[in-house]
Amino acid sequence: MKGGVPPSDTFLFELQLRHAHLLLGRFELVCGCCAPVEKFHYRLHFVHSVAVMRLQNPPVNSLNLDFLTEFCITVEKLEMDKSCRGLILTSNQPKVFSAGLDIMEMYEKSPESCGEFWKAVQEMWLKLYGSNMVTIAAINGSSPAGGCLMSITCDYRIMADNPRYSIGLNETQLGIVAPFWFMDTMMNTVGHRTSEIALQLGLLYSPSEALKIGLVDQLVPEDQILTTATQTMTKWLAIPDHARQITKSMMRKPTIDKLMSNREVDIQHFVNFITKDSIQKSLGMYLAMLKKRKS
Repeated sequence: MKGGVPPSDTFLFELQLRHAHLLLGRFELVCGCCAPVEKFHYRLHFVHSVAVMRLQNPPVNSLNLDFLTEFCITVEKLEMDKSCRGLILTSNQPKVFSAGLDIMEMYEKSPESCGEFWKAVQEMWLKLYGSNMVTIAAINGSSPAGGCLMSITCDYRIMADNPRYSIGLNETQLGIVAPFWFMDTMMNTVGHRTSEIALQLGLLYSPSEALKIGLVDQLVPEDQILTTATQTMTKWLAIPDHARQITKSMMRKPTIDKLMSNREVDIQHFVNFITKDSIQKSLGMYLAMLKKRKS
């Protein structure tokens, strides 16, 4: 098993049962007669052949190393289970889908630690962008930076129609440069010119703006987002799997191959960049601003 501990027999059994069973992160089953014993990073349940994953990493679903490791293991297991044809991603936290990469994984960390973290980010993207499953993002809150990346790796994006929410790759606002595969995913979604403006300015879009440029595919009232995602999934699953999967692979393979052939170079580039004194200072200032805002 890549990236972490193997799943328990309970997890494999629950995968086969497929209906109404609740799984929590690290693959431990929680029911009414037992309490969770550790911090869980998502809730996973199944409706027929579709897995619904509710991200749960309080307070804002930051993508840290533990979360990413668990996420990748789970997606890999779902991929291996041929009876699971679709995955819906949504949030179990109010008002936020995911705030993106955890800055604490990049601030005052060793080069080795930063490299391990970045490899996990790559793996998350590879697992989702190349998945044989139909993947739908049910975006029920704000989704900046890495949260936006996770959303646009999916086949289809449905966002809550709430003007208080935003989505976009805003890395430049933090003094960070999005890597080429972030940029390529954005360009594959909304086109080159829109991506060029959005990435240079670090723009965050309201739901209506995101719909207009094609960053999301559909807006619905917040209380209808999972219902709509389920209905949309039914339409996608009506297409023969082999035809859809081959088409998806042909469309996405060049982008995936570009990262696969440059993974180590990309990791080293990230480590060299993020450990610069000027970048660390910028991250420190941003963290101080967040701390002041909370107080």
